[in-house]
Amino acid sequence: MKTPRTSASAPTRRVVIGTSLAALGALSLAACGGADAESASGGSSDGGEAAADYGTLDINLSWIKNAEFAGEYMAIDRGYFEEAGFSEVNLIAGGPSGTSSETMVLSGSAIMGTTSPLGVAPLIQDEEAPLKIIGTTYQKNPFTIISLGDAAPIATPADLVGKKIGVQTGVNETLFDGFLSANGIDAAELEKVPVQYDPQPLVNGEVDGFFGYLTNEALTLELAGEDVVNLPLADNGLPFMAESIVVTQESIETRRDLLKAALVALIRGWKDAIAEPEEGARLAVEDYGQDLGLDMEKETRQAEEQVALVSTDETDANGLLTMSDELMQQNVDALVAAGYDLAVEDYFDTSLLEEVYAENPDLI
Repeated sequence: MKTPRTSASAPTRRVVIGTSLAALGALSLAACGGADAESASGGSSDGGEAAADYGTLDINLSWIKNAEFAGEYMAIDRGYFEEAGFSEVNLIAGGPSGTSSETMVLSGSAIMGTTSPLGVAPLIQDEEAPLKIIGTTYQKNPFTIISLGDAAPIATPADLVGKKIGVQTGVNETLFDGFLSANGIDAAELEKVPVQYDPQPLVNGEVDGFFGYLTNEALTLELAGEDVVNLPLADNGLPFMAESIVVTQESIETRRDLLKAALVALIRGWKDAIAEPEEGARLAVEDYGQDLGLDMEKETRQAEEQVALVSTDETDANGLLTMSDELMQQNVDALVAAGYDLAVEDYFDTSLLEEVYAENPDLI
């Protein structure tokens, strides 16, 4: 695993599209996490006795174990998964050297994972992968074009014209191309420069803008003393949700109670992460990501600033992780702009969270 740096060269998390279904043919599609106990409801939100014994829950993360997953850490640390019926939770790190959630979920190596609609879209559209997003942590994505105010600031989409923009290949490039399309900008009007996840080319003046995360590189650069200017994709035509929970259709149909129990624990964990961002950052630095050399100041800022991405008027009214009809349609429209033309029901299933909140109204 690549160790993050706490200087201006810290890596940013990225969604990585999984391998093709053909490549997954040799992998097991067996169930994860104690699928035998499926007769009970999705756990208790009041800390009562667990309704079932689901065994180990394997969750594949989309990035390294930093503060981005504070809710998961809280849910484990405070026993919410245990109360929901899980004897153990295995958080599998993603990131530059990790395996995509789509691959892990399709192979049966994890029963759920975190991703984005753009992460699942190619597999669903091109290979008919049986994947569904059942909830989302971030109501909008933190992707941004970062520039420096003392160099060539990029504050609006129109400012991209004539600039050199550092973009990583793969999903990030697809996102960037969709961003240009959504804003009516011809790719020939700027220069796209291939980069890795280190924003040093921006600091060095090799590029005018850098594709990154509001809650990662932008913060790291700011803490290093740089005059950071952000152009958030979500506020400029590409409102993708992020850290979305992906599972297989088979799990929805045959392990429904297990998934609902996990959702209950995650909701409880994220409620605490929102209320106590400093504790989520501490768990990342001192426990779950202790081998990564994470910087407490940066992780605390990330935990604080991601609250606005997780907690919104929508979640205040309907509960954390929920996906409104408007939000799902916005994401489908953004996927169309990125070249994927499917309907809401092809990507999303809200029925599990609807049942969770009907059965546990105190979670709102």
